[in-house]
Amino acid sequence: MIINNPDNIPEEIVRAAIAMMEQEEERKVVEISIRRTENPDEYGITPVFERVPFQRIRRITGYLVGDLGRFNDAKRSEVMDRVKHTT
Repeated sequence: MIINNPDNIPEEIVRAAIAMMEQEEERKVVEISIRRTENPDEYGITPVFERVPFQRIRRITGYLVGDLGRFNDAKRSEVMDRVKHTT
């Protein structure tokens, strides 16, 4: 993990901020920038979270699917025969 802490904020505060962010987002923090603000009771925190896996959902022959694993050979053939449009 990368920790950017130019104001040398105590480590226990940084670790508490990381734990709070991970609990709220339910994702792991991979980088964090923390700095002091004008209010001594507040910190400016900029987290970077781990990437969320992306799954493409398509409408194929009337069904919303992420992959072709549950299709029979005829439906797979229909998908392969389709014209693919690009932008």
